[in-house]
Amino acid sequence: MIQRLLSKYIHKIKDKFPIISITGPRQSGKTTLAKMLFPEYTYINLENPDERLEVQEDIRGFLNHYALSGIIIDEAQNVPDLFSYLQTFVDEANDMGKIILSGSQNFLLMEKIAQSLAGRTGIVNLFPLSMEELKNTEYWKNNIFDFLYTGMYPALYDRSIAPNDYYPSYVQTYIERDVRSLRNIGDLNTFRRFLQLCAGRVGQILNYSSLANDLGIDHKTVKSWISVLEASYIIFLLNPHHKNFNKRVIKQPKLYFYDTGLAASLLRIRSREALFSFHLRGNLFENFIIAEYCKSVLHSGTQPDAFFFRDSTGNEVDLIIDKTPELIPVEIKSGETITHEFFKGLIRYQSLSNTSPEKCFLIYSGKKSGKRKHANVLSWNNLEKLKSVFP
Repeated sequence: MIQRLLSKYIHKIKDKFPIISITGPRQSGKTTLAKMLFPEYTYINLENPDERLEVQEDIRGFLNHYALSGIIIDEAQNVPDLFSYLQTFVDEANDMGKIILSGSQNFLLMEKIAQSLAGRTGIVNLFPLSMEELKNTEYWKNNIFDFLYTGMYPALYDRSIAPNDYYPSYVQTYIERDVRSLRNIGDLNTFRRFLQLCAGRVGQILNYSSLANDLGIDHKTVKSWISVLEASYIIFLLNPHHKNFNKRVIKQPKLYFYDTGLAASLLRIRSREALFSFHLRGNLFENFIIAEYCKSVLHSGTQPDAFFFRDSTGNEVDLIIDKTPELIPVEIKSGETITHEFFKGLIRYQSLSNTSPEKCFLIYSGKKSGKRKHANVLSWNNLEKLKSVFP
């Protein structure tokens, strides 16, 4: 079984909160992780009609019978009344880490937690697998474009499902079960098209009006739908760094997917070879590296310190890691051969911010890491060193 990096943080906080809630995208391994970390706990799946009926008929009795010795409640949002009872139960029991909540419909689960269990729940986010988790396993791939095309959802590895079989079903399930439950989603076919258009904009400045025009809807609806994708951990937005070196720094965020395999599927990429020649190859590589960094930070229990820099004249650095008082600029290039052009954004940023080359990084798809005049060079398969250098 693949060891998840989030396990360490869950062990750290399980004695500090009466309830631990594991959230994250569908099929990221939340249930598997909960069962692995708490094998002695009773497991209840409220997606199962029989178990749901048992809980609904006597919630207090259910908690008194199971929760004192430890319980994992999956798809907890399916019994909304449960959360009010949990509030009273944990306050009276005053016992830590005995209740584990999980669910696929994260926005509904988090809404209930915010209403009834604020301050009583330690919330952790589990995302698809990371390269760091796959290293030294049988699933490691020596070609970065294998990872970009396949994606990082656990089922693709432990069940050997082909991406072309996995992602269409994933999208169908997501739209029909998660999106349909939201009141502000009307035409699901339009929403599916919206997903595809978002995939075509990975690594680009988010333009609500452009999306709205392409879909024939208003920009307020687009903003609402972007929020839906964020809440369900399909996409994340990378904000420009707030420190203004001049007044021309742009203010709009950039759009990324948590998983490039999903984005590639939405873009109708059907093979690794097709990805290699695809016009958005560089964007997907950039997306993959930034998502990997953000996952590593989130799995350690902290919020990403990731931004980007771009001014109105096009000067840009793909990733700014804010380790106040230090700023770590990172340029990301999908090519395997390093050229002087790769360093242009970093050189310009150094002149604006007085950042030394020793604090700058270039990540590329080649295999050799080392130091260059303008930056430290990291191969894609040494990405974990970026986190270890600046803990």
